[in-house]
Amino acid sequence: MIKTVHFPFIKTFDDYDFTFQPKLNKEEILDLKNLRFIENNENLIFIGTPGVEKTHLAVAIGIESSKNRFQTYFINANDLLAQLKKAKNENTLMRRLKHFYSYSVLIIDELGFLPITVEDANLIFQLIAMRYEKHPTIITTNKPLSKWGEVFGDVVLANAVLDRVLHHSKIFTIVGPSYRMKEKVDLFIDE
Repeated sequence: MIKTVHFPFIKTFDDYDFTFQPKLNKEEILDLKNLRFIENNENLIFIGTPGVEKTHLAVAIGIESSKNRFQTYFINANDLLAQLKKAKNENTLMRRLKHFYSYSVLIIDELGFLPITVEDANLIFQLIAMRYEKHPTIITTNKPLSKWGEVFGDVVLANAVLDRVLHHSKIFTIVGPSYRMKEKVDLFIDE
């Protein structure tokens, strides 16, 4: 089942370096392995700057859910929007929304990294509304929730999405340096 999820890489909880992000509650993250969030239809939101390994954690959770036979799907937010816009243009939007609705766990990676038009925001809203209280969605983002009005280009629409995403959710804010840059940190230090 893991091969059909479309993970960008295979990384587990064991691969995560909690010592590099000491402010992150390790026990709370590892507790996600029990997958109660699926039974409770709780969304998971990982917020943080680039490089803090939000995607790594989302993939680790996705792998765990796949191993336990929950249908899981991983997709980058921009790829998701491209598919939904194409379906809308081809008059197959409802079929595509139902496709993404059908997964027990949907992982949307990098929401807000690139600008979203109001039309895009409407498509995201339709999907989130369809999944609301039925299936959990995992979202990674580099934008604080207070900036989602800017991300979505419409404060009312952003609030409608947030209302559904946050109602049953766990939010993890990761504050720290980029893991990818840990070997290059000396390049940024002035002598």
